[in-house]
Amino acid sequence: MFETIYSQVLTGFLVLVVGFALVKGDETERIGGAAYALVIIAGVMTSDNSSFSLSRWSAFALDVVLLATFLGLGWQSRRSWPMWAGAFQALIVTGHIMVLANLRPPGDAFAAVNNMANYALLISLAVGTFWAWQERRAAGLKA
Repeated sequence: MFETIYSQVLTGFLVLVVGFALVKGDETERIGGAAYALVIIAGVMTSDNSSFSLSRWSAFALDVVLLATFLGLGWQSRRSWPMWAGAFQALIVTGHIMVLANLRPPGDAFAAVNNMANYALLISLAVGTFWAWQERRAAGLKA
């Protein structure tokens, strides 16, 4: 997973954002950050280069679970960032559906959408965590 500079940068960004969400976020941000981190860890653990079909199904299942998590957070929370994160996660799930339905999207296009949606998802989590942190500070609660 860490063979390229891109994967190292994404992992560093992921660790920073998830750490920020876990330390400074409210319950919604902590749940979203922990769910994202767990799905990434589970994805690394279930990826198998010898069986592309099996790893494709496991990645699809994990991404659907993450989509359901963000939509559930958006449904139960007064915050808007889970819906943004859910929208970006829906792009990833849609890409999986296109591949699984054998619509043959170009591999580079699928990877680009997946990567950009992951960055956008992390940015929405970071922005949501920042807003929650600032709201608590403005209210005079623990920062």
